[in-house]
Amino acid sequence: MGIAVLALISYLIGSFPTAVIVGRVIYSIDIREHGSCNAGATNMWRVLGWRAGMSVLLVDFGKGVVATLVVPLIPLAVGTVAPQIVAMICGITAVIGHVFPVYVGFRGGKGIATGAGMLVGIAPIPTGIALGVFVLLISISGKVSLGSVIGAASVPVSMGMLDAWTRLSYHPALIGMACFLACFVLYTHRKNLMRLVRGEERTFERLRLWKRLLRR
Repeated sequence: MGIAVLALISYLIGSFPTAVIVGRVIYSIDIREHGSCNAGATNMWRVLGWRAGMSVLLVDFGKGVVATLVVPLIPLAVGTVAPQIVAMICGITAVIGHVFPVYVGFRGGKGIATGAGMLVGIAPIPTGIALGVFVLLISISGKVSLGSVIGAASVPVSMGMLDAWTRLSYHPALIGMACFLACFVLYTHRKNLMRLVRGEERTFERLRLWKRLLRR
């Protein structure tokens, strides 16, 4: 029962519709009616500029951190469940809340920023590896969706490799939940992946750092 309550609290935190609120209060628009119609940091950046995008990114990232590191500290009985697993459950429900926010008709973002905040709190080294993969791919391709999907997929892979070949230890359930999160990110990016296959996915040319470096 205690875990269910913590998961509900985390879901409600994750459901905070940062992009929708910023769009409506500051810019008088519903971001879900512009650009890719997604209530996330990337679409905010695309439609309203980097300041709007970064503000949404930081808050959404913070939702994952709070759900993972703060919510599990609430003194509720969780039985014999490992603290690492409790934190992961809270983090995943926060990501689900971000994608399906109860406050604004269950139309939210794609879970990348909130998922990153969750993983920083639980598995900082695999998260750092995923960040490196993300930055490398968008620097080469300029496609945020590609970096997001491959970066998310790298988390359970790096967890398994680190668990097997180093002194770091990751609970099998934790690796399983990381796999679930990667699959969830794949699901939320399904339209992006279809556009990638068709060659129609938008490219952020400013992020293609390798081309900028070659021009010098």
